[in-house]
Amino acid sequence: MIPLPPCRRPRIATRRAVVQTLAASLLLPAMGAAQAQIAVSTAINRIARYRALSQRIAKVYVQMQLGVLPDQATAALAAAQKLVRSGFEDLQKVPWPAELAGQIAAVRGAVDTLQALLVVPPSMPSVLAVATQADRVLSIANTATEAFEKSSKAATAKLVNVAGRQRALSQRLAKNYFLLATGGEFKGAREELASDAQEFRSAMGFLSAAPLSTPAIREELALGEGQWLFFGAALQRKADARGLADVATTSERLLEVTDRLTNLYDAALKEVLG
Repeated sequence: MIPLPPCRRPRIATRRAVVQTLAASLLLPAMGAAQAQIAVSTAINRIARYRALSQRIAKVYVQMQLGVLPDQATAALAAAQKLVRSGFEDLQKVPWPAELAGQIAAVRGAVDTLQALLVVPPSMPSVLAVATQADRVLSIANTATEAFEKSSKAATAKLVNVAGRQRALSQRLAKNYFLLATGGEFKGAREELASDAQEFRSAMGFLSAAPLSTPAIREELALGEGQWLFFGAALQRKADARGLADVATTSERLLEVTDRLTNLYDAALKEVLG
């Protein structure tokens, strides 16, 4: 819970009541204010996950093209596609207002297009098509995530969004490393590698300094910092057999940590709202 000075409790309580009233008006009247806010928190997590899923799908698809740990890549692709389906199933359980429902539909349309491309065995042309569509999904999912964060009205919802973006960055960094390793022309991939690494480090600092924290969150942040050292070092390696394998494995481990971290922030936000 976020500690509040005693003198500010009445103002915060009033503001929270207003927030909950606004949140309740977003969803069907049958849903309570707290339930509506919790539903939005879950949605931020689920929608944000499509940013990471898009990049993970593209990453393992390129990984398959390169022949790097093919069994691991095949298993990761299957796992990502399973999460794609379950995410939309969860989101469909809530009667969203038209604007937010439209955001979900846009993400789903872009994801369906991406999945349709995966039936083609990896080749340089198909890798380019998958990578391009994955970036479209990332952009659309990011817009949707921000729309849900705005609808939450809770400042702490930003933490779920930022932690969720760390998942996506871990995968986009590895994807761009693999794209460059193919020797193909992928405009902006090298520049994105540098900027994403800086953004990841900056976001870890932002999360560490956030007032909303728990022992579990602090533990995952420490694990994330440690895993980032391994992943960052792998990204600096030459794209030889060892370098490619190291990026493949460390990116998956960092994804696991940042996913747990996002879920912990989601749970902490629900506790605050509830």
